[in-house]
Amino acid sequence: MGKSSKDKRDAYYRLAKEQNWRARSAFKLIQIDEQFDLFEHENPEKVTRVVDLCAAPGSWSQVLSRVLIKGESFGRRAWLEKKRREKKALQQTKEGEAAKTDDSLTTGQDLELKPRKNVKIVSIDLQPMAPLEGITTLKADITHPSTIPLLLRALDPEAYDSSSADDATAALSAHRQPHPVDLVISDGAPDVTGLHDLDIYIQSQLLYAALNLAVGVLRPGGKFVAKIFRGRDVDLLYAQLRTVFEKVSVAKPRSSRASSLEAFIVCEGFIPPASHDGLVGMQALKTPLFGGAAIPAAPPADGNLAIQVQDEDTAMTGHSIVGEGVDVSSSSLDPTHTTQVRHLHSESTQQQQQQQPPQRYAPENRWIPSFIACGDLSSWDSDASYALPPDHVSLDPVQPPTAPPYRRALELRKEKGGAYGKTRLGALGRA
Repeated sequence: MGKSSKDKRDAYYRLAKEQNWRARSAFKLIQIDEQFDLFEHENPEKVTRVVDLCAAPGSWSQVLSRVLIKGESFGRRAWLEKKRREKKALQQTKEGEAAKTDDSLTTGQDLELKPRKNVKIVSIDLQPMAPLEGITTLKADITHPSTIPLLLRALDPEAYDSSSADDATAALSAHRQPHPVDLVISDGAPDVTGLHDLDIYIQSQLLYAALNLAVGVLRPGGKFVAKIFRGRDVDLLYAQLRTVFEKVSVAKPRSSRASSLEAFIVCEGFIPPASHDGLVGMQALKTPLFGGAAIPAAPPADGNLAIQVQDEDTAMTGHSIVGEGVDVSSSSLDPTHTTQVRHLHSESTQQQQQQQPPQRYAPENRWIPSFIACGDLSSWDSDASYALPPDHVSLDPVQPPTAPPYRRALELRKEKGGAYGKTRLGALGRA
């Protein structure tokens, strides 16, 4: 597909180049911010420290740089600001004051910039990324433990001296960050294979890695945004996120194609969890909450007790001993342990069981968040094709990939004579 045909079939691809964005995914973050106010525009001091995971090619980091550091406005917020300026100018004209003669009120190019103070943004990706103004860029793997001390030193270089910068143990010695971050975002996704179950699983593991980092650096009440692939059992992921965040929502920006399985999980109100030994923050990453060791659950409010005991009798006989007046239900968690839930029989509990639905269908066991469509309905449709004007000129991408994984494939294709028509290798074979 050439640039002209892609400009016609993908409006956001064309707009990204026209508005100097590195990728069309910048509109996704802008539209999510319009709905959830990720950057706290009314209280700018609440969001000044942000971590961008899986940042390459840097479109989301570019949005952070232009919004937080430069103080620019985009999307519906910029349109509202322009309308307010026009209304103010009209009132000044009616009152007899001198109105501005420039065209800034109609074009919106001279909007007042509102840069924030003490902004710290760290971007991490496994692929190299072109630098951005005010952004600290790290080339690292978020799934590897060695990334943790790098992230800590990038966030607070004065808090960690050079001797302990390369030592993960010294970096994890603090129970919490001296200056936690306000927002963690992740637009990472694996190279899809076409096998949806496999792609969804790999994406969930990538999200767990991003979440484990977010748990260690987020401040209480912070926010976390990450890409997900909606699948059959995605509600399990929602329920896990709900354990450490007060509010969890699923967002689908208008710039995201409706035919795509991707969506964005928006988590607000971070609740710092404590591990079984009382550790919190980065220290708790020694035993990750998600994808790592499990944490004992608190006793439920209905009085049911979950006790984990060694299943020696069951391993030998294959049966469990049930006492009189006690109902024991067990499920095998591993080859040597079983969880037993005990319900004491009584007339009141039997009546409640008859009136209430089974416990496994309780709302707390299967929780579904709200699904919100972000973006103005009058904006461009990412699945539609638009006619280009006669004088349209196709622009080159703002920032081509610095080290794409398909670079070697392109080099081999050029060596063999191209991808279409007769190749050099085919001509030699027929000769």
